[in-house]
Amino acid sequence: MATAQQPQTEFVKALSRLDATALVVGSMIGSGIFIVSADILRQVHAPAVLLIVWALSGVVTLMGALAYGELAAMFPRAGGQYVYLREGISPLFGYLYGWTLFLVIQTGTIAAVAVAFARFTAVFFPSLSPDVFLGTTVNLGSGPIQVGLSPQRILAILSVILLTWINVRGVRTAAVIQTSLTAIKTTALAALIVLGVTVGRNAAAIAANFGPAFWPATGLGATLWPVIGAAMVGSLFSMDAWNNVGFAGSELKEAKRDLPIAMAAGTLIVTVLYLLANVAYLNVLPADAIAHAPQDRVGTAALQAMFGDAGLYLMAGAIMISTFGCNNGLILSGARVYYAMARDNLFFRSIGVLHPEHKTPAVALVVQAVWTSILCLSGTYSQLLEFVIFAALLFYMLTAVGLFVLRLKRPGAPRPVRVPGYPWLPAAYLALSGLIALALLLEKTTYSGLGLLCVLLGVPVYFIWRAVTARTSGSLPAA
Repeated sequence: MATAQQPQTEFVKALSRLDATALVVGSMIGSGIFIVSADILRQVHAPAVLLIVWALSGVVTLMGALAYGELAAMFPRAGGQYVYLREGISPLFGYLYGWTLFLVIQTGTIAAVAVAFARFTAVFFPSLSPDVFLGTTVNLGSGPIQVGLSPQRILAILSVILLTWINVRGVRTAAVIQTSLTAIKTTALAALIVLGVTVGRNAAAIAANFGPAFWPATGLGATLWPVIGAAMVGSLFSMDAWNNVGFAGSELKEAKRDLPIAMAAGTLIVTVLYLLANVAYLNVLPADAIAHAPQDRVGTAALQAMFGDAGLYLMAGAIMISTFGCNNGLILSGARVYYAMARDNLFFRSIGVLHPEHKTPAVALVVQAVWTSILCLSGTYSQLLEFVIFAALLFYMLTAVGLFVLRLKRPGAPRPVRVPGYPWLPAAYLALSGLIALALLLEKTTYSGLGLLCVLLGVPVYFIWRAVTARTSGSLPAA
């Protein structure tokens, strides 16, 4: 809700259904599909289980997108999931989501993708080393982490600054860039798939991957499922950000109609592409080569196996475009949540003001860039994504709970779109997400615990913020 102290201008309704779908696809397809299969295969060992991990992640993500469609159509405004939680459960839960999004989820994702962009740029410029030349080493109980400056991390920060500047200049420019880069990188990923299952087929790799070693030697026993759940960190991270289009709900031309379609269609497209990409990898490279690809760059290793050094550079260039476009979408959408929080007096007031000329949340974009840049110095790609995914899962689950609560609290509220298969589909989504979160908590205790701690730290901050706001304005923040 706007306050008297905050001058208000309107968002520009510039996003079409195609732009919204491109925002979903472009925010999802970043660097993960070209990297994380290496780490997944190191954990699960068998090619069949690698495909199971990606398939399960796709099913869970698609179920979430279908469930969120109802909420997106009910609340097609800036803030997206923050608004869904605020309206569905309480302002506290909405705040905790926005707090964690800023602290870990969105900014950590942007930082991880920026680091990946720099990693693949280093293919062309080997002097962009990942080695830290100014910093220190910290240990959180799961191994040493080098914190500080490296050439790759400096480039990652510069890419965040450039994209933030582009987004400050206006949503129309950002949307054109997003749609164009999404078309390029989706075509590149589709080409990788086609090449992998045609001209790149490797008889030795196919025999090794789809022969007796396809299934794990111990079978799909009960002891394997916690490992599968933990291995889904990378694949779920790669499929995350499908909900980000909801953050920009106020900028869609036909938000109530287009948001649910964009979420579902975009998620389905990416799920199919990701599963087929892994089939292509297994057609080109033996499992051991996937698991131990240099710097986990599976995509470049696959194309290099097909075309030599030319393939290496071609794929690296495509992934640079992919990660750059991904972060454009993430930066565009994340700032809208902090803007919505500020309009509710739950963040600094200046963040809740749109730029008078460009009609963008400029201060929110800058603050997001500053914190993201700090996170770029804090760890590697895999460490950043492990830190992010548990907290993200937790709020996906809570939002599904909010869907049920709203059906009970507001049964007569307008619902332009309803969840298919209600209540079974959202209940299944909630159960599967809960099982994955539990597996992460058991198998990745340190980072999952830190993610949970970040969420809980927001509780006292919320009540302190409300108390301070009440004293300075004479009333409590809007609920």
